[in-house]
Amino acid sequence: MSILARQLDLAQFFSVVVGWLVFGAVFVFRRRPPQTRPQARDRRALVGIGFQGAGYAMVWALRRPPAPAEALASGVAIAEAALVLLCMGTSLVLSYTAVKTLGKQWSVAAQVVESHELVTSGPYAWVRNPIYTAMTGMLIATGLAVSTLSVLIAAVLLSLVGILIRVRLEERLLRDTFGEHFEEYARRVPALLPRWPHA
Repeated sequence: MSILARQLDLAQFFSVVVGWLVFGAVFVFRRRPPQTRPQARDRRALVGIGFQGAGYAMVWALRRPPAPAEALASGVAIAEAALVLLCMGTSLVLSYTAVKTLGKQWSVAAQVVESHELVTSGPYAWVRNPIYTAMTGMLIATGLAVSTLSVLIAAVLLSLVGILIRVRLEERLLRDTFGEHFEEYARRVPALLPRWPHA
């Protein structure tokens, strides 16, 4: 493998590692508001987290072998590296703005807290679950950089099962809390992928 090809391969790998560190930092080092007591919680969402975690584990565990230098130097490999950086960068910006917009209402578990508000601004004006959209983008970037296409497809499907479980449980709590206000929002804003053009 040539030096240039090896550098391209390593650049993809380390960009994904750094991307995940930044992604984690968005949640770990966010400004923490005063503790609020959950009014309603559904721990079944942890099952969805398990499916998502299995998807991420797949792309890291089932790594592809190093590609030959001529393959890494091709236009396809360069385009793949650019796509990895685009997915990673977009996902990081989306996750940061979503967590910042959500504020004290963000949590791992599906719950509604005291004085809970239905957030519809920022990235929530485009999709109802921008953090899950960002997590899917991170998974795609990781799979493209370190795994095979077949493993990536399986991992994305597994992760989407987890996301579906979490979204249904979380949105059930929001429907119970906000009623028609949430129903109108759900009719207007898609769950994961924005509509183009945005209305």
